[in-house]
Amino acid sequence: MEVITYKPIGIIHTPFNNVEGMPIQPTGAKGVEGIIEIFPEFVDGLKDLDGLSHIILLYHLHLTGDYKLLVKPFMDDEIHGIFATRAPKRPNPIGLSVIKLNRIEGNSIYVENIDVLNNTPLIDIKPFVFDFDSVSDSNKGWLETNAHKAKSIKSDERFK
Repeated sequence: MEVITYKPIGIIHTPFNNVEGMPIQPTGAKGVEGIIEIFPEFVDGLKDLDGLSHIILLYHLHLTGDYKLLVKPFMDDEIHGIFATRAPKRPNPIGLSVIKLNRIEGNSIYVENIDVLNNTPLIDIKPFVFDFDSVSDSNKGWLETNAHKAKSIKSDERFK
């Protein structure tokens, strides 16, 4: 199979300069503000984005290093397969966050509830649309008893 490469479309700026102590999900980053700097050649792609309340960010987890197929995630003491978690040490280190869009000024997108490390390369932005992105009959699997922990648990060194 051929190698797949992506070109960043921008850089995510947040107050988190270290992995330790970062929120592990946007739900644990209430009120945390950030700025997404879009590179000039991609600014035209922001047309009509300002009408949305939330956006989906896809980004490169640039400091994760090698991947692990079995991990102990932040919200559990048990080992799980990497694809059953949102842990960052993935074969393809791609992160995903649904965050609040506050405003756009030129090539800067001002956001809130962001759980991303400062200077993270941005791969893509997609609109969050509740009608498309919400599934009412979904199951949480092993997260059924743990998902609420995302509001308070912070990142540590385990995935460095």
